[in-house]
Amino acid sequence: MTDETDRSLEIVAKDFTTAISRVLRRLRTEANPTELALSQMGVLSRLEQGGPMNTADLARAELMKPQSMGVILGSLEQEGLVKRQPHPTDRRQVLFALTEAGAAVRTKHRAMKRDWLVRALAKLDPAQREALVAAIPVIRQVGES
Repeated sequence: MTDETDRSLEIVAKDFTTAISRVLRRLRTEANPTELALSQMGVLSRLEQGGPMNTADLARAELMKPQSMGVILGSLEQEGLVKRQPHPTDRRQVLFALTEAGAAVRTKHRAMKRDWLVRALAKLDPAQREALVAAIPVIRQVGES
């Protein structure tokens, strides 16, 4: 690649990062019915997707220290959003799982994100929506590379 191409790609990368960051920030702001911290919502999402997990596995998955994860799980447990349950094969371990209230928070969170995004997309003109739809596979490819 030429220096000019490198600079051009750097500008695209910067603009792309800024745009994606703004959308994600708005999604988080518009869709946090319980005003939970991002790390707490991440744990609820992880448990919803992966099922019950122990503290160490959750910490690894969320890229944090087990002690920090323990604090998050403690607060979520106190709020009634997660519960402890015994490990099916290792009695020394405790697993954390979503409660019905935790699952309801995730359901509400997803609906609020979707509703905000639908309203935002409705403000676009048809050509803008078509351009966005055409870009989705490319954005997905960038995310998976």
